[in-house]
Formats: sequence, structure tokens, C-alpha cells
Amino acid sequence: MLILKHLPIHSFNENLAYVHKDCTAYKVDDIRSLTKVEIHGGVKPVFAFLQVVDDPKLCKPNELALNTEAYEQINLPEGANVSLTLSSPPPSLASIKRKIAGNILSSGEYSAIINDIASKRYSNMDIASFLVASGSFMSAPEVLALTEALIGDKVLHWDNESIVVDCHCLGGVPGNKTDIITTAIVAAYGLPIPKTCSHSLTSCAGVADTFAVLANVDIDEKELKELIKENRGAIASYDSLDIARANKIVSSVERQIGITQQEHIAASILAIKLSAGVTHLVVDIPVGPKSRIKNTNEAMRLRKLIEYVGDMLSIEIDAVITDGSEPIGNGVGAVLEARDVMKVLRNKDDAPQDLLEKSLFLAGRMLEFDPKLRGGQGYHVAKEILTSGRALEVMNQIIHAQGKAPQPQLGHLTRDIVSNVSGVVEAIDNARINKIGIWAGASQYPGAGLDLMKKVGDTVEQGETLYRIHSCNSTDFAFANSVVDGYTGYEISGRGGY
Repeated sequence: MLILKHLPIHSFNENLAYVHKDCTAYKVDDIRSLTKVEIHGGVKPVFAFLQVVDDPKLCKPNELALNTEAYEQINLPEGANVSLTLSSPPPSLASIKRKIAGNILSSGEYSAIINDIASKRYSNMDIASFLVASGSFMSAPEVLALTEALIGDKVLHWDNESIVVDCHCLGGVPGNKTDIITTAIVAAYGLPIPKTCSHSLTSCAGVADTFAVLANVDIDEKELKELIKENRGAIASYDSLDIARANKIVSSVERQIGITQQEHIAASILAIKLSAGVTHLVVDIPVGPKSRIKNTNEAMRLRKLIEYVGDMLSIEIDAVITDGSEPIGNGVGAVLEARDVMKVLRNKDDAPQDLLEKSLFLAGRMLEFDPKLRGGQGYHVAKEILTSGRALEVMNQIIHAQGKAPQPQLGHLTRDIVSNVSGVVEAIDNARINKIGIWAGASQYPGAGLDLMKKVGDTVEQGETLYRIHSCNSTDFAFANSVVDGYTGYEISGRGGY
């Protein structure tokens, strides 16, 4: 037996176990590569990868130390007695080899793979192998099987609610925080909307980051249910909810290796929404040459796939293809995006019109899930709710109920990026704008980002500001400045991109 110890080390979803090189209970002399072990002593065995240390300050010969992920999973206090044994490879790895060979996997095989991932029997390298193998080809029934497996065994239920709505945007477009505005409108109408959202994945700010500027987003399932009962709407970080656990692990590895296959996107979106108890879902598919979905053919294929899986799992889907050719709104970065959102909700004259109109369009589609509304009425009802101030009133109630957040400061290090020609803005490179925002620190600091002064179709004079960079950190600011001079992301008639 060994004595349990916690080492406060985070390893991005990897369970790690540490033993001393002179471990009293386990022979480590012959270990030459990564070794998977089972740790016994808790309710269920915990699977981890064994590391050997020399320093007794980290781990004594009679101790077994676990990193934070593994320690939380074993759910035992420090000092408890535990033991470890070698773990055999999970049988489901054979299915991944079959997939690499080009075979179609069964529903049972996907279930076994996802169960092993959720149990931490897979290393991140194993998960990456699964993503690469399944990313090369998946049939529609396979996507359905993967979605069912990712949902897991915990699904939120909403009592007698026959319609529970949400909206999800596939991303790839800077700004575009329609989700917060539509939540206020739909909740003010009276439909329940438990808005689940993510922190930044590959962008300057996720919906959770932007709403965190206004209110607390880290709420659990019990709090979410109480908030929906109280205000009909709430905005919760998916990370704080104990749903679709395996999907969080898979998505984390997906981000690390940079794979975003359409089949994985469809399965992940629907698994999250179904586990949150959503019955009616609007999916926003922005299309643009520099967005996640590049053309209409890709968008149509993804829409049909989402609709197929939705039909099979009894969730009503309204997948809409929208313009993703340029940023939505003026702000890129959490504080600036929250500013735009509140301008729209407050009916300010200088509110970004593209953000306003897209929010009304999507909210209208969500409202039309209510059979009382005829087709086409949703937009007008949504507009009346917004212009009357009812949406702002409900948003203030949601913010108060979830806990108003301390207001972060906008980045104090600024630089205006100006045009060196006169002309018309022909195009804005979404990917470039997103990268400049990230380089400026927007994925780390809510006050960092870009404030766009010009959009596509606007005239611009030589020397006029295109956008302003905001940074909170001098290192980020210097790096953003060093790269923006190569290409600003704007294409202006007369000379092209620069």
C-alpha cells in the first residue's frame, strides 16, 4: 500500500501518477516508457500514466502522488491508503485501429470509445488518434452514434416544459455575440432558454468570456434550473455544468491538435444541447472565405448532417446559413463585445446595425418554435420586445440573478491602425482580425482586443483609422504591433490588401 498525496499540477485532462524511484510498493527499475496504471482505494479505480521522480520532496518512497485531475477523480483525502497495478490497454483501442483502416464503426464501438475516454483510460495521444482516424471519414449513422455516446448519462430535465430553446453559432466570425441578445429577447417573450456557452476556444472571446464581463457564468445545474424558473433565461458556461463530460475532454485535445472536422462539430454541438435538455435549437452557420465554413456547399452538407442527427434524436433543428464574410459588430474582445451587446439592448443610436439585425433574425427564428406564431412573425415580435425595453429589463434581471461581475478595464495600451490609401473597404479577413486580437492578448485579458471603425462598404480616406488595438500587457502589445504592419486584414479598393 502507498500513502496518497496531491501534487497541485494541472495537465490538460491527463491523469498523472507519481512514484519515487525507490518506491516501496512498486518496482520501477524496468520502466522505459509511458506506463498506464490503475489506482485502487476509491469507489472506482482511477486510470493514470505513471511518472517517476527522484526528489523525495515531491514524492516519498512510500507515497503515491496524483496530479489535480487524478486527485479530484479518486475523491479520497491525502493520507489515504491506495495501491496500484498495471493497466491493460482499453479494448476499444482495437476499434480505432479498425477506423484507421477505413472501416465504419458500430454504435457500440463508439459508446465503448467514449466511455473509455470519460474514464480517463485514454491518453491525449490516444484521443488524438481517434480524432484523426474519425476525421478522415464518418458516415451519417456514425455521427449519430458519436453524438449519442457524447451525451453521456446525465441529461437536464425541465419539468413540464414542452419547448426549451437555444441557439448555437458555429463560430469563425469575430464579434458575433448575438447569443446574449437573443437570450434576453426569447426569455422576455416567455420561452425557457438555458443558454450554454463556451469560453474562448480558437477566438478572441467566447460567449462565456463576453458575458462574464457582465455577470457570473460559472453556475451549476441546480442554479441554472432555479434561474430559468425565475427569469426564463440564463447564460451558463458549459465548463461549469456537469454534462457531456467526455465531450469536454475530446474538445480539449481537438483544440491542441487543431482538428475541427464537420462531423465532430455536429456531434459536439448536439451532444451539449441535448444533455442540457434543449428540445428546439437554431443553428447559425456563418459562411465566408475566411470563416470556419468556407462556402455554401460545405454549409449545406453540415446543415443536412445536423438535421439528420437532430431528427433521429428528437430535437427540432432550424439550421440557417448566414453571412460570415466579415466581423459582426464593432468590438473584438470580451469588453468591447459586451459594450456592443449592451448598446443593442439599450437601443442606442450608435449600436452596431449588423449585430442588431442578425440578433433579431435569429431571435425571430427561435420565437417561431412557438406554434402560436405564424412563419415570419418572429422577427417583428423580437423587434417589438427589443425596442420596447423588455429585453433590456430581462437582461438586467438575469445579470442581477447570476451576480453582477466587477467591470474589467479596457486595455490602456492602444494603437490606431490607419489606411495608407483612400478608397472603399472591399473585404475584411476574419481569420487575420481574430489572430491580431489574440496576439494583442484578447484570449487572456477581457480588456484586450480590436475596436473596428470601418466595415465592408465603408469609404475610407488615407490616414483614417480602420481599427484600434487595445492591449493590457506590454509584451502582447509589442507583438501585435510587430505583426500588424505586415498585413492589417483589410482590403481596400485601389491597392488590395496590405
